[in-house]
Amino acid sequence: MTKADVIIIGAGPAGIFAALALQEKGLRVVIVEKGPDIDRRTCPMQTRQTGCDQCRPCLLLCGWGGAGAYSDGKLTLTTAIGGKLQEYVGEKALAELIAEVDSTYLRFGATETVFAPEERVFRNLQRQAATADMILVPSRIRHLGTERCAEILRRMRDELVSRIEVRTRSEAVEIVVEPETARPAGSPAPARLTGVRLADGTVIRTRYLICGPGREGASWFVSELQRLGLPLTNNPVDIGVRVELPAVVMESFTDHLYEPKLIYYSKTFDDQVRTFCVNPYGEVVAENSDGLLTVNGHSWATRKTELTNFALLVSKTFTEPFREPIAYGRSIAGLANLLGGGVIVQRLGDLQAGRRSTAKRLAKSMFQPTLAQAVPGDLSLVLPYRHLLSILEMLEALDKVMPGVNSRHTLLYGVEVKFYSSRPELSPVLETKVGNFFAVGDGAGVTRGLVQASASGLLVAKEILAREGRG
Repeated sequence: MTKADVIIIGAGPAGIFAALALQEKGLRVVIVEKGPDIDRRTCPMQTRQTGCDQCRPCLLLCGWGGAGAYSDGKLTLTTAIGGKLQEYVGEKALAELIAEVDSTYLRFGATETVFAPEERVFRNLQRQAATADMILVPSRIRHLGTERCAEILRRMRDELVSRIEVRTRSEAVEIVVEPETARPAGSPAPARLTGVRLADGTVIRTRYLICGPGREGASWFVSELQRLGLPLTNNPVDIGVRVELPAVVMESFTDHLYEPKLIYYSKTFDDQVRTFCVNPYGEVVAENSDGLLTVNGHSWATRKTELTNFALLVSKTFTEPFREPIAYGRSIAGLANLLGGGVIVQRLGDLQAGRRSTAKRLAKSMFQPTLAQAVPGDLSLVLPYRHLLSILEMLEALDKVMPGVNSRHTLLYGVEVKFYSSRPELSPVLETKVGNFFAVGDGAGVTRGLVQASASGLLVAKEILAREGRG
Protein backbone atom coordinates (compact mmCIF):
# COMPACT_ATOMS: atom_id res chain seq x y z
CA MET A 1 0.00 0.00 0.00
CA THR A 2 1.28 3.45 -0.92
CA LYS A 3 0.10 6.94 -0.06
CA ALA A 4 -0.51 10.14 -1.98
CA ASP A 5 -2.00 13.52 -1.28
CA VAL A 6 -3.80 13.60 -4.63
CA ILE A 7 -4.60 10.76 -7.02
CA ILE A 8 -5.62 11.65 -10.57
CA ILE A 9 -7.38 8.89 -12.51
CA GLY A 10 -6.81 9.46 -16.22
CA ALA A 11 -4.01 11.24 -18.07
CA GLY A 12 -6.31 13.04 -20.48
CA PRO A 13 -6.46 16.85 -20.70
CA ALA A 14 -8.43 17.18 -17.44
CA GLY A 15 -5.91 15.09 -15.50
CA ILE A 16 -2.88 16.71 -17.12
CA PHE A 17 -4.05 20.27 -16.42
CA ALA A 18 -4.86 19.36 -12.83
CA ALA A 19 -1.32 17.98 -12.49
CA LEU A 20 0.24 21.06 -14.10
CA ALA A 21 -1.50 23.27 -11.54
CA LEU A 22 -0.58 21.02 -8.60
CA GLN A 23 3.09 20.46 -9.43
CA GLU A 24 5.71 22.03 -7.17
CA LYS A 25 3.15 22.83 -4.47
CA GLY A 26 4.52 20.38 -1.92
CA LEU A 27 1.84 17.75 -2.52
CA ARG A 28 2.48 14.16 -3.56
CA VAL A 29 0.51 13.69 -6.79
CA VAL A 30 0.04 10.36 -8.57
CA ILE A 31 -1.51 10.01 -12.03
CA VAL A 32 -2.97 6.58 -12.79
CA GLU A 33 -3.53 5.86 -16.50
CA LYS A 34 -4.56 2.49 -17.93
CA GLY A 35 -3.05 3.20 -21.35
CA PRO A 36 0.63 3.55 -22.30
CA ASP A 37 2.90 6.57 -22.46
CA ILE A 38 2.32 8.72 -25.55
CA ASP A 39 5.52 7.49 -27.24
CA ARG A 40 4.09 3.96 -27.17
CA ARG A 41 0.67 4.89 -28.53
CA THR A 42 1.11 3.63 -32.09
CA CYS A 43 -2.12 2.31 -33.59
CA PRO A 44 -1.39 -0.71 -35.87
CA MET A 45 -4.38 0.21 -38.05
CA GLN A 46 -2.96 3.67 -38.74
CA THR A 47 0.57 2.50 -39.53
CA ARG A 48 -0.25 -0.62 -41.58
CA GLN A 49 -3.55 0.57 -43.11
CA THR A 50 -5.05 -2.81 -42.26
CA GLY A 51 -7.87 -3.91 -40.02
CA CYS A 52 -8.15 -3.11 -36.32
CA ASP A 53 -6.08 -5.33 -34.01
CA GLN A 54 -8.63 -4.80 -31.20
CA CYS A 55 -5.91 -3.50 -28.86
CA ARG A 56 -6.99 -3.44 -25.23
CA PRO A 57 -7.09 -0.66 -24.34
CA CYS A 58 -7.42 1.15 -27.67
CA LEU A 59 -4.19 3.04 -28.38
CA LEU A 60 -6.09 5.84 -30.11
CA LEU A 61 -8.27 6.46 -27.06
CA CYS A 62 -6.15 5.51 -24.04
CA GLY A 63 -2.77 6.53 -22.72
CA TRP A 64 -1.01 9.81 -21.99
CA GLY A 65 -3.11 12.58 -23.52
CA GLY A 66 -6.36 10.61 -23.54
CA ALA A 67 -8.65 10.47 -26.57
CA GLY A 68 -7.56 13.98 -27.56
CA ALA A 69 -3.94 12.99 -28.16
CA TYR A 70 -4.67 11.83 -31.69
CA SER A 71 -7.60 14.09 -32.38
CA ASP A 72 -6.98 17.00 -34.70
CA GLY A 73 -6.41 19.21 -31.67
CA LYS A 74 -9.06 21.91 -31.95
CA LEU A 75 -9.12 24.34 -29.02
CA THR A 76 -12.59 25.91 -28.91
CA LEU A 77 -12.13 29.17 -27.04
CA THR A 78 -15.83 29.86 -26.49
CA THR A 79 -17.82 29.29 -23.29
CA ALA A 80 -20.98 28.16 -25.12
CA ILE A 81 -19.31 25.15 -26.76
CA GLY A 82 -17.59 22.12 -25.34
CA GLY A 83 -19.39 21.22 -22.16
CA LYS A 84 -21.45 22.24 -19.16
CA LEU A 85 -18.89 23.99 -16.98
CA GLN A 86 -20.76 27.30 -17.19
CA GLU A 87 -23.60 25.66 -15.25
CA TYR A 88 -21.22 25.17 -12.32
CA VAL A 89 -18.97 28.24 -12.32
CA GLY A 90 -20.81 30.80 -14.47
CA GLU A 91 -19.84 32.38 -17.78
CA LYS A 92 -17.32 34.88 -16.42
CA ALA A 93 -15.34 32.36 -14.36
CA LEU A 94 -15.38 29.88 -17.25
CA ALA A 95 -14.05 32.53 -19.65
CA GLU A 96 -11.17 33.17 -17.22
CA LEU A 97 -10.42 29.44 -16.97
CA ILE A 98 -10.47 29.11 -20.77
CA ALA A 99 -8.05 32.03 -21.12
CA GLU A 100 -5.68 30.36 -18.64
CA VAL A 101 -5.97 27.02 -20.44
CA ASP A 102 -5.27 28.70 -23.78
CA SER A 103 -2.17 30.45 -22.45
CA THR A 104 -0.88 27.12 -21.14
CA TYR A 105 -1.29 25.46 -24.54
CA LEU A 106 0.56 28.40 -26.08
CA ARG A 107 3.37 27.99 -23.55
CA PHE A 108 3.81 24.40 -24.66
CA GLY A 109 3.87 25.20 -28.37
CA ALA A 110 0.35 25.80 -29.70
CA THR A 111 0.07 27.81 -32.91
CA GLU A 112 -0.67 31.52 -32.59
CA THR A 113 -3.35 31.39 -35.30
CA VAL A 114 -6.96 31.67 -34.16
CA PHE A 115 -9.89 31.24 -36.56
CA ALA A 116 -12.19 34.13 -35.66
CA PRO A 117 -13.69 35.93 -38.68
CA GLU A 118 -14.47 39.60 -38.58
CA GLU A 119 -18.04 40.48 -37.64
CA ARG A 120 -19.17 41.28 -41.19
CA VAL A 121 -17.98 37.94 -42.55
CA PHE A 122 -19.47 35.97 -39.67
CA ARG A 123 -22.86 37.66 -39.94
CA ASN A 124 -22.98 36.88 -43.65
CA LEU A 125 -22.31 33.19 -42.95
CA GLN A 126 -24.85 33.29 -40.12
CA ARG A 127 -27.44 34.76 -42.47
CA GLN A 128 -26.80 32.01 -45.02
CA ALA A 129 -27.25 29.37 -42.34
CA ALA A 130 -30.47 30.97 -41.10
CA THR A 131 -32.02 30.82 -44.59
CA ALA A 132 -31.61 27.03 -44.37
CA ASP A 133 -33.10 26.81 -40.83
CA MET A 134 -29.70 26.31 -39.22
CA ILE A 135 -28.05 28.10 -36.32
CA LEU A 136 -24.39 29.04 -36.77
CA VAL A 137 -22.84 29.27 -33.32
CA PRO A 138 -20.11 31.92 -32.83
CA SER A 139 -16.78 30.37 -31.94
CA ARG A 140 -13.04 31.05 -31.82
CA ILE A 141 -10.84 28.08 -32.66
CA ARG A 142 -7.14 27.45 -32.37
CA HIS A 143 -6.19 24.43 -34.48
CA LEU A 144 -3.19 22.42 -33.29
CA GLY A 145 -3.20 19.57 -35.81
CA THR A 146 -2.92 15.91 -34.87
CA GLU A 147 0.88 15.76 -34.95
CA ARG A 148 1.34 19.08 -33.11
CA CYS A 149 -1.20 18.04 -30.48
CA ALA A 150 0.86 14.94 -29.68
CA GLU A 151 4.07 16.98 -29.47
CA ILE A 152 2.51 19.46 -27.03
CA LEU A 153 1.38 16.57 -24.84
CA ARG A 154 4.94 15.18 -24.84
CA ARG A 155 6.25 18.51 -23.60
CA MET A 156 3.67 18.55 -20.82
CA ARG A 157 4.67 15.02 -19.85
CA ASP A 158 8.37 15.95 -19.85
CA GLU A 159 7.68 18.82 -17.45
CA LEU A 160 5.60 16.69 -15.10
CA VAL A 161 7.43 13.36 -14.85
CA SER A 162 10.21 14.75 -12.64
CA ARG A 163 7.75 16.46 -10.29
CA ILE A 164 4.89 13.99 -9.87
CA GLU A 165 4.50 10.21 -10.14
CA VAL A 166 2.99 8.97 -13.41
CA ARG A 167 1.82 5.36 -13.59
CA THR A 168 0.91 4.38 -17.16
CA ARG A 169 -0.40 0.89 -17.93
CA SER A 170 -1.99 1.05 -14.49
CA GLU A 171 -5.76 0.71 -14.35
CA ALA A 172 -7.95 1.94 -11.49
CA VAL A 173 -10.68 -0.59 -10.74
CA GLU A 174 -12.24 0.66 -7.50
CA ILE A 175 -12.73 3.91 -5.63
CA VAL A 176 -12.25 2.95 -1.99
CA VAL A 177 -14.43 4.65 0.62
CA GLU A 178 -15.27 3.99 4.24
CA PRO A 179 -18.26 5.13 6.33
CA GLU A 180 -17.69 8.26 8.36
CA THR A 181 -17.70 7.42 12.06
CA ALA A 182 -18.19 10.94 13.42
CA ARG A 183 -21.75 12.01 12.65
CA PRO A 184 -24.89 13.17 14.46
CA ALA A 185 -26.90 10.37 16.06
CA GLY A 186 -29.46 8.86 13.73
CA SER A 187 -28.12 10.49 10.55
CA PRO A 188 -27.08 8.36 7.56
CA ALA A 189 -23.38 7.54 7.37
CA PRO A 190 -21.68 9.56 4.62
CA ALA A 191 -18.79 7.91 2.82
CA ARG A 192 -15.21 9.03 3.39
CA LEU A 193 -12.68 8.75 0.58
CA THR A 194 -9.70 6.58 1.49
CA GLY A 195 -8.03 5.52 -1.76
CA VAL A 196 -8.01 3.80 -5.12
CA ARG A 197 -7.55 0.11 -5.86
CA LEU A 198 -5.60 -0.80 -9.01
CA ALA A 199 -5.99 -3.82 -11.27
CA ASP A 200 -2.87 -5.44 -9.78
CA GLY A 201 -4.41 -5.30 -6.30
CA THR A 202 -2.39 -2.30 -5.09
CA VAL A 203 -4.30 0.21 -2.97
CA ILE A 204 -3.07 3.81 -3.00
CA ARG A 205 -4.40 5.78 -0.05
CA THR A 206 -5.15 9.42 -0.70
CA ARG A 207 -6.74 12.55 0.72
CA TYR A 208 -8.01 13.85 -2.62
CA LEU A 209 -9.21 12.10 -5.77
CA ILE A 210 -9.64 13.72 -9.19
CA CYS A 211 -11.44 11.27 -11.46
CA GLY A 212 -11.16 11.97 -15.20
CA PRO A 213 -11.85 8.54 -16.72
CA GLY A 214 -12.29 9.73 -20.32
CA ARG A 215 -14.97 8.48 -22.66
CA GLU A 216 -13.32 5.07 -22.70
CA GLY A 217 -13.79 4.84 -18.93
CA ALA A 218 -17.31 6.29 -18.80
CA SER A 219 -19.05 2.94 -18.22
CA TRP A 220 -16.67 2.04 -15.39
CA PHE A 221 -17.16 5.46 -13.82
CA VAL A 222 -20.95 5.13 -13.87
CA SER A 223 -20.77 1.66 -12.33
CA GLU A 224 -18.57 3.00 -9.52
CA LEU A 225 -20.95 5.89 -8.84
CA GLN A 226 -23.86 3.45 -8.71
CA ARG A 227 -21.96 1.16 -6.36
CA LEU A 228 -21.28 4.13 -4.08
CA GLY A 229 -24.94 5.13 -4.17
CA LEU A 230 -24.28 8.56 -5.70
CA PRO A 231 -27.15 10.22 -7.62
CA LEU A 232 -26.83 10.42 -11.41
CA THR A 233 -28.41 12.46 -14.20
CA ASN A 234 -28.56 11.09 -17.75
CA ASN A 235 -26.68 13.12 -20.34
CA PRO A 236 -27.84 13.11 -23.97
CA VAL A 237 -26.40 10.35 -26.13
CA ASP A 238 -25.09 11.52 -29.51
CA ILE A 239 -25.39 9.04 -32.38
CA GLY A 240 -24.80 9.66 -36.06
CA VAL A 241 -22.46 9.36 -39.01
CA ARG A 242 -19.20 10.86 -40.26
CA VAL A 243 -19.57 12.63 -43.59
CA GLU A 244 -16.73 12.85 -46.13
CA LEU A 245 -16.74 15.03 -49.25
CA PRO A 246 -14.45 17.20 -51.42
CA ALA A 247 -12.90 19.97 -49.33
CA VAL A 248 -13.86 22.64 -51.89
CA VAL A 249 -17.55 22.08 -51.07
CA MET A 250 -17.16 23.54 -47.56
CA GLU A 251 -14.35 26.07 -48.10
CA SER A 252 -16.69 29.08 -47.96
CA PHE A 253 -17.22 28.21 -44.29
CA THR A 254 -14.06 26.34 -43.25
CA ASP A 255 -11.67 28.96 -44.65
CA HIS A 256 -13.12 31.50 -42.21
CA LEU A 257 -14.26 29.39 -39.26
CA TYR A 258 -12.17 26.21 -39.63
CA GLU A 259 -14.93 24.32 -37.78
CA PRO A 260 -18.43 25.67 -38.46
CA LYS A 261 -20.70 24.83 -35.51
CA LEU A 262 -24.13 24.36 -37.08
CA ILE A 263 -27.30 23.25 -35.29
CA TYR A 264 -30.49 22.09 -37.01
CA TYR A 265 -33.83 20.89 -35.65
CA SER A 266 -35.37 18.22 -37.85
CA LYS A 267 -38.72 19.02 -39.41
CA THR A 268 -40.15 15.55 -38.79
CA PHE A 269 -39.13 14.93 -35.18
CA ASP A 270 -37.79 18.32 -33.98
CA ASP A 271 -34.62 16.52 -32.83
CA GLN A 272 -31.37 18.44 -32.59
CA VAL A 273 -28.75 17.54 -35.22
CA ARG A 274 -25.36 19.23 -35.11
CA THR A 275 -22.07 19.29 -36.94
CA PHE A 276 -19.19 18.11 -34.80
CA CYS A 277 -15.42 17.74 -35.22
CA VAL A 278 -15.06 19.24 -38.70
CA ASN A 279 -11.70 18.27 -40.24
CA PRO A 280 -10.82 20.34 -43.32
CA TYR A 281 -8.40 18.51 -45.64
CA GLY A 282 -8.40 15.60 -43.18
CA GLU A 283 -9.01 11.89 -43.04
CA VAL A 284 -11.45 9.49 -41.41
CA VAL A 285 -10.20 7.06 -38.76
CA ALA A 286 -11.63 4.16 -36.77
CA GLU A 287 -11.51 3.84 -32.99
CA ASN A 288 -11.85 0.83 -30.73
CA SER A 289 -14.17 1.78 -27.88
CA ASP A 290 -13.93 -1.13 -25.45
CA GLY A 291 -14.24 -3.70 -28.23
CA LEU A 292 -16.56 -1.71 -30.51
CA LEU A 293 -15.27 -0.08 -33.70
CA THR A 294 -16.61 3.43 -34.15
CA VAL A 295 -15.57 6.25 -36.48
CA ASN A 296 -13.86 9.61 -35.97
CA GLY A 297 -11.82 12.12 -37.96
CA HIS A 298 -8.37 13.75 -37.93
CA SER A 299 -6.86 16.81 -39.54
CA TRP A 300 -3.09 17.33 -39.63
CA ALA A 301 -1.18 20.60 -39.44
CA THR A 302 1.30 19.70 -42.18
CA ARG A 303 -0.33 16.88 -44.15
CA LYS A 304 -3.37 17.65 -46.28
CA THR A 305 -5.87 15.63 -48.28
CA GLU A 306 -8.36 17.01 -50.81
CA LEU A 307 -11.27 15.96 -48.60
CA THR A 308 -13.10 17.30 -45.54
CA ASN A 309 -14.92 15.17 -42.99
CA PHE A 310 -17.29 15.98 -40.15
CA ALA A 311 -19.79 14.25 -37.89
CA LEU A 312 -23.54 14.74 -37.96
CA LEU A 313 -24.83 13.77 -34.53
CA VAL A 314 -28.42 13.42 -33.35
CA SER A 315 -28.79 14.20 -29.64
CA LYS A 316 -31.37 12.39 -27.54
CA THR A 317 -31.98 12.74 -23.82
CA PHE A 318 -33.75 9.76 -22.30
CA THR A 319 -36.21 10.05 -19.44
CA GLU A 320 -37.75 7.59 -17.01
CA PRO A 321 -37.79 4.66 -16.94
CA PHE A 322 -34.75 4.33 -19.25
CA ARG A 323 -31.42 4.75 -17.48
CA GLU A 324 -28.85 3.28 -19.88
CA PRO A 325 -27.94 5.84 -22.61
CA ILE A 326 -24.41 4.46 -22.93
CA ALA A 327 -25.77 0.94 -23.42
CA TYR A 328 -28.15 2.27 -26.09
CA GLY A 329 -25.30 3.86 -28.03
CA ARG A 330 -23.16 0.75 -27.70
CA SER A 331 -25.97 -1.44 -29.02
CA ILE A 332 -26.19 0.62 -32.23
CA ALA A 333 -22.41 0.60 -32.69
CA GLY A 334 -22.48 -3.15 -32.05
CA LEU A 335 -25.08 -3.64 -34.78
CA ALA A 336 -22.84 -1.84 -37.31
CA ASN A 337 -19.95 -4.09 -36.28
CA LEU A 338 -22.16 -7.16 -36.58
CA LEU A 339 -23.27 -6.29 -40.12
CA GLY A 340 -19.99 -4.90 -41.44
CA GLY A 341 -17.34 -6.42 -39.24
CA GLY A 342 -16.33 -2.88 -38.30
CA VAL A 343 -17.05 0.59 -39.69
CA ILE A 344 -19.56 0.74 -42.56
CA VAL A 345 -19.23 3.22 -45.44
CA GLN A 346 -22.05 4.09 -47.84
CA ARG A 347 -22.50 6.51 -50.71
CA LEU A 348 -25.29 8.96 -49.98
CA GLY A 349 -26.83 8.22 -53.38
CA ASP A 350 -27.04 4.52 -52.54
CA LEU A 351 -28.69 5.29 -49.20
CA GLN A 352 -31.23 7.58 -50.88
CA ALA A 353 -31.95 4.88 -53.49
CA GLY A 354 -32.56 2.27 -50.80
CA ARG A 355 -29.63 0.04 -51.70
CA ARG A 356 -26.38 -0.93 -50.04
CA SER A 357 -23.06 0.29 -51.31
CA THR A 358 -20.68 -2.24 -52.82
CA ALA A 359 -17.03 -2.08 -53.81
CA LYS A 360 -18.10 -1.65 -57.45
CA ARG A 361 -20.42 1.24 -56.62
CA LEU A 362 -17.77 2.94 -54.50
CA ALA A 363 -15.31 2.64 -57.39
CA LYS A 364 -17.62 4.90 -59.43
CA SER A 365 -17.40 7.69 -56.86
CA MET A 366 -15.63 11.02 -57.46
CA PHE A 367 -13.19 10.07 -54.68
CA GLN A 368 -12.29 7.07 -52.56
CA PRO A 369 -12.72 6.69 -48.79
CA THR A 370 -9.76 7.83 -46.69
CA LEU A 371 -10.59 5.03 -44.24
CA ALA A 372 -9.55 2.11 -46.43
CA GLN A 373 -10.68 -0.46 -43.86
CA ALA A 374 -14.33 0.68 -43.95
CA VAL A 375 -16.67 -1.97 -45.35
CA PRO A 376 -19.28 -1.01 -48.00
CA GLY A 377 -22.74 -1.56 -46.56
CA ASP A 378 -26.16 -0.15 -45.75
CA LEU A 379 -26.53 2.26 -42.82
CA SER A 380 -30.32 2.07 -43.01
CA LEU A 381 -30.02 -1.37 -41.42
CA VAL A 382 -28.12 0.13 -38.50
CA LEU A 383 -29.39 3.59 -37.59
CA PRO A 384 -32.87 4.04 -36.10
CA TYR A 385 -35.33 5.58 -38.55
CA ARG A 386 -35.65 8.70 -36.40
CA HIS A 387 -31.89 9.31 -36.44
CA LEU A 388 -31.47 8.49 -40.12
CA LEU A 389 -34.27 10.79 -41.29
CA SER A 390 -32.99 13.66 -39.15
CA ILE A 391 -29.49 13.25 -40.66
CA LEU A 392 -30.85 13.21 -44.21
CA GLU A 393 -32.85 16.37 -43.50
CA MET A 394 -29.76 18.20 -42.24
CA LEU A 395 -27.74 17.13 -45.28
CA GLU A 396 -30.41 18.82 -47.41
CA ALA A 397 -30.21 21.95 -45.25
CA LEU A 398 -26.40 22.02 -45.49
CA ASP A 399 -26.62 21.70 -49.27
CA LYS A 400 -28.49 25.01 -49.45
CA VAL A 401 -25.49 26.92 -48.08
CA MET A 402 -22.72 24.58 -49.29
CA PRO A 403 -23.90 23.17 -52.62
CA GLY A 404 -22.50 19.69 -53.09
CA VAL A 405 -22.95 18.40 -49.54
CA ASN A 406 -26.03 16.43 -50.56
CA SER A 407 -24.30 14.91 -53.58
CA ARG A 408 -24.81 11.22 -54.39
CA HIS A 409 -21.02 10.86 -54.16
CA THR A 410 -20.85 12.07 -50.55
CA LEU A 411 -19.72 9.27 -48.23
CA LEU A 412 -21.30 8.39 -44.90
CA TYR A 413 -19.42 6.30 -42.33
CA GLY A 414 -21.14 4.70 -39.41
CA VAL A 415 -21.53 4.79 -36.72
CA GLU A 416 -20.15 7.68 -34.75
CA VAL A 417 -21.20 7.59 -31.12
CA LYS A 418 -20.15 9.90 -28.31
CA PHE A 419 -20.36 8.05 -25.01
CA TYR A 420 -20.87 10.89 -22.56
CA SER A 421 -21.13 9.53 -19.05
CA SER A 422 -24.11 10.14 -16.84
CA ARG A 423 -23.36 13.12 -14.63
CA PRO A 424 -23.11 12.75 -10.87
CA GLU A 425 -24.54 15.44 -8.65
CA LEU A 426 -21.64 17.88 -8.27
CA SER A 427 -20.89 21.06 -6.34
CA PRO A 428 -19.74 24.27 -8.09
CA VAL A 429 -16.16 22.98 -7.74
CA LEU A 430 -17.09 19.56 -9.25
CA GLU A 431 -17.02 17.71 -5.92
CA THR A 432 -19.26 14.66 -5.51
CA LYS A 433 -21.26 13.84 -2.39
CA VAL A 434 -18.13 12.05 -1.15
CA GLY A 435 -15.86 14.73 0.29
CA ASN A 436 -12.62 15.42 -1.62
CA PHE A 437 -13.74 13.20 -4.53
CA PHE A 438 -13.96 15.32 -7.70
CA ALA A 439 -15.19 14.39 -11.21
CA VAL A 440 -13.71 16.06 -14.30
CA GLY A 441 -13.60 15.87 -18.09
CA ASP A 442 -15.64 14.21 -20.81
CA GLY A 443 -15.77 10.80 -19.14
CA ALA A 444 -17.42 12.30 -16.07
CA GLY A 445 -20.16 13.82 -18.24
CA VAL A 446 -19.07 17.39 -17.42
CA THR A 447 -17.30 18.46 -20.64
CA ARG A 448 -17.21 17.70 -24.36
CA GLY A 449 -13.88 18.82 -25.70
CA LEU A 450 -10.23 19.61 -25.06
CA VAL A 451 -10.59 23.12 -23.65
CA GLN A 452 -13.40 22.61 -21.16
CA ALA A 453 -11.92 19.27 -20.11
CA SER A 454 -8.62 21.04 -19.41
CA ALA A 455 -10.49 23.81 -17.60
CA SER A 456 -12.31 21.33 -15.36
CA GLY A 457 -9.00 19.86 -14.18
CA LEU A 458 -7.61 23.33 -13.57
CA LEU A 459 -10.72 24.32 -11.58
CA VAL A 460 -10.44 21.32 -9.25
CA ALA A 461 -6.68 21.76 -8.75
CA LYS A 462 -7.24 25.37 -7.69
CA GLU A 463 -9.85 24.22 -5.17
CA ILE A 464 -7.53 21.60 -3.66
CA LEU A 465 -4.71 24.15 -3.36
CA ALA A 466 -7.08 26.59 -1.67
CA ARG A 467 -8.12 23.94 0.87
CA GLU A 468 -4.47 23.19 1.51
CA GLY A 469 -3.60 26.89 1.85
CA ARG A 470 -1.18 26.64 -1.07
CA GLY A 471 -3.02 28.57 -3.75
